[in-house]
Amino acid sequence: MRWTRLSFFYLVGYLTFGGLGLVFAPALALQLLGATGSYPPVLVRFMGALLLALGILVGQIVRHRVEVLYPTTLVVRVVLVGTMVPLYLASRDPLFLVLTAIVGLGMVLTATGLLADRRASG
Repeated sequence: MRWTRLSFFYLVGYLTFGGLGLVFAPALALQLLGATGSYPPVLVRFMGALLLALGILVGQIVRHRVEVLYPTTLVVRVVLVGTMVPLYLASRDPLFLVLTAIVGLGMVLTATGLLADRRASG
């Protein structure tokens, strides 16, 4: 599962750095993500803490090579994209398009890694 595991470094990176940005500099992080809506800083910081916690969890999945959970991360990201697209349609805030693109790229990387690894082992 070499390629799949490598794809998770992108995932851990955006979860960790995005989470830290939202916790410690919420206004700047939202600006960099293209947000046009107004969001309470306390809620943004909480969302950052959740991202940071997920980054730690995924980091441990990668570190311990818990390969059985690799496909599950795709399902989780499908749920997230399936939530962010309607949020964009409701709010028209580009933040949700940017987040969808970030998560979508990770999905493509992981799915490609899974396919490559399965072909190599089969």
